[in-house]
Amino acid sequence: MGADVLIILGSKSDIDVAKKAAERLKALGIEYKVEVASAHRTPQRVEKLVKESGAKVFIAIAGLSAALPGAIAAHTVRPVIGVPVSGKVNLDAILSIVQMPPGVPVAAVGVDMGENAAILAAQILAVDDKALSKRLSEFRDEMARKVEAASREVGGI
Repeated sequence: MGADVLIILGSKSDIDVAKKAAERLKALGIEYKVEVASAHRTPQRVEKLVKESGAKVFIAIAGLSAALPGAIAAHTVRPVIGVPVSGKVNLDAILSIVQMPPGVPVAAVGVDMGENAAILAAQILAVDDKALSKRLSEFRDEMARKVEAASREVGGI
């Protein structure tokens, strides 16, 4: 069947952000694939990857003008999650993702937040997957336990 999530990096330099997404997807038991394709330098490759992919959700990781999420969204009606990558000017990447034109939405997570992109992709996939929904609930419970443990640690100051 193939990967449920296709992660596309605008540049190999975005690999650290992609690793965050990949690690969380792996921990949740979600199949994924990672590719590098540039909205500007290899637009035909972007189109081919999207059109030939069986992925249910796309994660697009890009900095600078961050056109990649929108370029992916232009070729599919499946969900696209954009991850802006930090740089000298972060606002341009953020705005490129959140300011999509009417009818071609892209979800956005915080700067460099590959893990949140993976969690959002998992939530989308969990709509029709009870086992994945249970794993997400367990993940949330574990986060809550860590916060409670941290509170106990600092409470004795």
